[in-house]
Parts: sequence; C-alpha cells; structure tokens
Amino acid sequence: MGNSKFSNFDNMSLQGIDEDSELIPLLTPEDEEEMNSEKLPETLPILPLRNTVLFPGVVIPITAGRDSSIALIKDANNGSKVIGVVSQKDENVENPGVKDINTLGTVARILRVLQMPDGNTTVIIQGKKRFEVAEVLTEKPYMTATVREAKEERPDPVNPEFLAIIESVKELALKIIKDNPNIPSDASFAIKNIQSNSFLINFVASNLSVDVDIKQELLEIPSLQERALAMLKYMNVELQKLELKNDIQSKVRTDLDQQQREYFLHQQMKTIQEELGGGSYEEEIEEMRKKAKKKKWGKKINDHFMKELAKMQRMNPQVAEYSIQRNYLELFIDLPWNEFSKDKFDLARAQKILDRDHYGLEDVKRRIIEYLAVLKLRNDMKSPILCFYGPPGVGKTSLGKSIAEALGREYVRVSLGGLRDEAEIRGHRKTYIGAMPGRIIQSLKKAGKSNPVFILDEIDKLSNSHQGDPSSAMLEVLDPEQNSEFHDNFLEMGYDLSKVMFVATANNIGNIQPALRDRMEMIPVSGYTIEEKVEIAKRHLLPKQLKEHGLSDKNLKVGKPQLEKIVEGYTRESGVRGLEKQVAKVVRNTAKNIAMELEHNLKLTNDDIVTILGPARMERDKYENNDVAGVVTGLAWTSVGGDILFIESILTKGKGNLTITGNLGKVMKESATIAMEYIKSNCDLFGIDADVFEKYNVHIHVPEGATPKDGPSAGITMLTSLVSLFTQRKVKKSLAMTGEITLRGKVLPVGGIKEKILAAKRARIKELILCEENRKDILEIKEEYLKGLTFHYVTEMHEVVALAITNQKVKNAKKL
Repeated sequence: MGNSKFSNFDNMSLQGIDEDSELIPLLTPEDEEEMNSEKLPETLPILPLRNTVLFPGVVIPITAGRDSSIALIKDANNGSKVIGVVSQKDENVENPGVKDINTLGTVARILRVLQMPDGNTTVIIQGKKRFEVAEVLTEKPYMTATVREAKEERPDPVNPEFLAIIESVKELALKIIKDNPNIPSDASFAIKNIQSNSFLINFVASNLSVDVDIKQELLEIPSLQERALAMLKYMNVELQKLELKNDIQSKVRTDLDQQQREYFLHQQMKTIQEELGGGSYEEEIEEMRKKAKKKKWGKKINDHFMKELAKMQRMNPQVAEYSIQRNYLELFIDLPWNEFSKDKFDLARAQKILDRDHYGLEDVKRRIIEYLAVLKLRNDMKSPILCFYGPPGVGKTSLGKSIAEALGREYVRVSLGGLRDEAEIRGHRKTYIGAMPGRIIQSLKKAGKSNPVFILDEIDKLSNSHQGDPSSAMLEVLDPEQNSEFHDNFLEMGYDLSKVMFVATANNIGNIQPALRDRMEMIPVSGYTIEEKVEIAKRHLLPKQLKEHGLSDKNLKVGKPQLEKIVEGYTRESGVRGLEKQVAKVVRNTAKNIAMELEHNLKLTNDDIVTILGPARMERDKYENNDVAGVVTGLAWTSVGGDILFIESILTKGKGNLTITGNLGKVMKESATIAMEYIKSNCDLFGIDADVFEKYNVHIHVPEGATPKDGPSAGITMLTSLVSLFTQRKVKKSLAMTGEITLRGKVLPVGGIKEKILAAKRARIKELILCEENRKDILEIKEEYLKGLTFHYVTEMHEVVALAITNQKVKNAKKL
C-alpha cells in the first residue's frame, strides 16, 4: 500500500463536519490489498489506549490527555504520521509501562489532529495492519519500540463456509442495529455497503458491545475465519440480550395505563411549576389543611371540610371541577365561622354618633337607641329586623352606617334594587361551571365577622322573573327563627345568621311582599322641614362639598337666608340629595373663580344665588288665590314626600256629563264620581238647584296632566271643589284638606300625614281639614312642625263644606 492513499485522508477537511456527524471511510478490497502490501517501519512510537482496541481498516477518534501521548501525537503528526496503537491491560494505570500493555496491536495512521475548546487534543486515526512489539527502546518522553508484522490467515474469498459466516455476520449486525435504540439506523447502510470481508469483520468487532479484553482476544486471533466465528458467538449473546430487554420494556410499557401516564405528567408539571416559582397542588392542599386547623368551626363542619378536601386531592387538577372544588374550599376557609366582633353598648356614645351624623329624625334615633338598649340587656340578636322606609335622600342608608359605628361592628351593604334572580340570594349549586355563593354569604366573607350590621338597601325594589322570586328567598334570611341555619346552595351547609343585625331600607312599603314585611319592624323616616334642611346644609352638605372641591370655609361662606333660598327656590324633595347638588353648583362656581383669579364675594348674597343657579324654578307648589270658583287645594303623598295639588272644576252648558282629566288613576276617578253623586243626592243641603245638573256638563281637572296621580286622599277636595263650583262661592283662604269620602257622606282617614303637613308648611298654608281619625297621627308629630297651623277634624262631608266654603261669591260669578 503506498503513501498516496493515506495522504488523501490527510487532506480531508473535518472542520465542516459537525459533532453529530460520523466519518466512516469504507475500504474497498483494492484499498485493503494496497494497505496490506505496505511495509512496516522497524521502530514505532507506541500509543497505549485505555478503553478501546483498534482493528485494521477502522477509523476511530482518540482524546489524548496524558502529556506523553500529546507529545507522541505532536511528533508523529509532524513526521511520518504512523504510530503503533496497543491497548492497556488495566485502564486505571495512569503511566503504563512495558508490563501494562498488550504486545499485539495495530499500526495506525494519523488522519487529523484537532484542538478542542476544552483544551484536550483529539486525534482521528485509521488502523492499517496488526503488529507485535519486539523490544521497547524508550519509555520517555513516550514509549518507542521495534516491531514486527503479525501475519493474518486469510481464507479463500470463494470459500463457501467463509462466505456463509460473512452473511451471518451481516445479518446479525443488521438485527442488532435495528433492535438497539442507541445505534443510529444509518449504520445499517455502512454494513450493507462494505465490500471487503476482512474489513467487515474488523468493523463489526470494533463496534461490539463487549469488554476491551474480549476485543483484544478477537484482535489476537490470526485467522480471519476463526475471528469471525468467535465474533458471531458474542454477537448472538448481544442480540439475545437486546431481544430480552426489548421484550421486558414492551411488557412494562403495556402495563403503564392512562392513569399512570397522567401521574407522570402531573409529576413533571409539578416540577415545572416549582421551577417557575409557583406552588404545587400538594402544597396548596397542605396549606388549606393548616388553615382549617386554625378555624373555630364545629366538628360537623370540620368533618365536611376534610371530606371535601380529600375529594379535591383525588381530582385531576386539569378538569373543570377541580377549580370549582378549590373555590368551594377557599370559601369555607375564608368565611368567619363563629368569629364575632365585640359589641360596644355605650348608649351615650351611640346617641352622640347618631346626632353627629344626622340632624333631626328624633323619633328614628330614639327608636334605634331603644333597640340597642334591648340588645344590651338581652345579649341576643333574635330581635325584630328594622326597616327604615321613607322618601329618597333622607338618610336611611347612612343611619345603618352610624349604627355599625356605634356598635363597633363591621358594616356591609347589599343593594337589592332590580334583583330578579333567586340565586343572587341563595347562590348556585356548585355542580355548575362558574357557580358562586349568594350575596349574603359573599358579604359575610367580605366582612370577616359573623355579626356585622348588614344593610339590605332598596328591599322594596326586588322584582320577580322566570328565574325565581328573590323576595321569597329573603324570608329565610330575615326570620330570626330560621336564619340560624341559613342554607346557601353553593355552601351546602347551614350558616348562622342569627347574630347579624339586619337593617333594611325602602321607599314604598306597599311594594314589599306581605310575608317579608311581616318579618320586619317598619320605622318611618319622613322628610325634613325647611329649617331642618337649612341646618343639614350648613352642618353637613356645605363642609362636605367644600372639602371635595379643595376649598375651606375661608374661601366661601353661605348664610342661612341664602341656604333657605336654595331650599325653597331650587329643590322640591323630602330628602337633601337635590339640595346637595345645588350646594355643589355654588361651591363649583367659587372654585372656578378662585382658579381663574376672578373677583367673587366671600359671603354670598341672594343675588349671587340667582346669578349662579338661575331664576328660582320651584314656586309652583305655592298656594294660589281663591278668586275662582271650583279651585281647591289638596294634600298628596308622593314617593318623594308630601306635596300640594289643586283640584279645578268648571261648568259648561250641556246635558249633565262628568269629564275627569289629569292622568288620574281609578281610585281618584271613583272619588270624583262619588263626590258628584253625593252632591246630587244632597243638593238641598248645599242650596243647589237640582236643574243645574241637567243643564251643565262638569269638567274636573287635576294639574299637572303629565304626572300620574292616584289614591283616595283627594275625595273631600273634589267634593269641596264641586260645591264651590255649583254655588259660585269662594273657598276659604290659605286652606288645604285631605281625606277619603264614602257615598253615605262619611270622611275616612288617609296616610302620609306628616309629609302632607310639611308640604302645607312649604306652601304657606294656615289651616288644614283632616278626618277625626287622623288626630292620633298629629299627636305623634313634633310641635315645632305644627307651629302656625290650625287643624279642623271632621267626620261628615257637610262639615267639610261648612268649614271650607265661605258665604262670599267669587268675582264674575255665573248665574245658574
């Protein structure tokens, strides 16, 4: 074999081959013959290998770590590039001597020397032919020795036995490559394409998974045929091991069912979560268990919680039910089971807080103090549930807040306005995705205590739908006999609401379901007088608005006369919300002037109020004159408090028809009909000619026509209007009235007396006509509200006419 052959390998560039690539030059028979014919040098540098054996024709990479090996490779690479390679008897010997190496090895040629990034030297060598070490010449700096060729016995290439052995080697090699996942499948192409039989034997022997000693034994066999037979034995053993291993793995893989596979995936997911900094599911469950030990709940609840926790532990965290179960258990832990705040039953302090926050409302505040006093003596929350009812803006909701502060309890408010789904109160069953507890349980969780002051705002505005009746669901909440075991669908356990202090608010108690109304103690919160509104504006509204607009009392002063002008001219309400808006306008105007550095009065005058708010708009509820027949002032109750209204009637020539207008309801229309029929029946009593009823049509109107009006309060007012019309006599000046009538001439009592009296005072009315049975309502009203008013109590209709109708004819009286 000439040098030219090896020089071709030497000129190959390995830099373009990545580290995963394999360099397997396949020798042809011609190459092999050329290599065998090459003569060996007399002396060779000897390179001991720790853990491998080099066979003729095979290319292997070697990493040199010893200083002697690196020096040998360097010198050989700079010289003839031919070295002798032998294997060590014991790979643990660091500096092998003559006794530590095998004497039979392989002559090799250096194909490439590579300096690796880690500092090591990697050399790629190719075996040429076998040799024996004759005599070691030197051991330092590296071993050199005289060598002699070890002859190989080559069988006849057409020997049928040898060819059969070669076929068996190929067949077994291909099977091993197929069954061994660690050998790349590309190796099978190399086996199939090897043309040289001797190279095939050496190539397969070099890659056998056997110990170095066995490989050395194979190398030392001089006969290629014997070497192939010995190799077949080891190949069969290796193939049997692989088949057995694959068979075992197949059985084990079959036994791994879906659940075990998911378990491994979950374990991987757990590890990933921990790496990312998140807690694992087990940590979450353990944390819940620790929190549960600190709760003050009873054994029954604890057992239920632990049972549900165990159920969650068995769940797959990826299913939708897992998150619902977790939310359920977190709610259990967050709820304040048997956790109560200590009540402060200092009634004097409570009175101060109520007086500080609310001006007026003396009756309401007295009832609250009585309520707290009973709680202090009984120390039991099974007492009536309070319901403050009255027009908007009078302070019903803020009363509840003051009660909470006075008692030292948590304050919770739930707005029930427009609520139409029963599940909002009782919650959803947790079998539904997105299930959550009802508002009651959610609010208790938010409060953090089991005895807050719980405001049920706008309880009269609960509405029904196809999803249930929320007002019926509230029955259990507000019944002291039942709410010790309030059942929430999501919670699935009874929760004790008996220590909660429920305070409801409403505008119109007529809209509250009777069974629900029966469970509450109704406390009326009526409107404010003008004087009270002025005080509220001065003490509360003005300071609040100054603070909200970044001002102080040094920037703006509003006197009581100016506040009274705002109340009378720009608001028409029982509460003070509209008043607060008008005060805010005044404050905003001052803030604008200060910001723009404009001149402005520190103390506002009435003219300033008109400039800022415009002309007064609320003068229409003032009393009108009595110059026209048939115009009478009545008193009405509305959802925003008391008001005055005017009943007007007029005669036109016709056939005695009665027309009623003014957007009236059925009750008011019936009152007009009753009044008309009563007058016809008793025309002699009132001095009216019976023929009038046949000659004239009567039209009754109640302004304003766009405002819906209904109720029985205008009965006696309509009667007075018709008598005044038919007699053409004046109605008494500064007089108003309210009461229901019957066909027999009786006057019946009506409600909303306090609101109506406040409306009368606003309209500067001096005298009022009421039913005798309403006298008791007057006795409940503070005297200061009644100052300047004269009350006339009646039982019969003719008494009303006698008090209201004067003997003086109106101007331009008609002749009937």
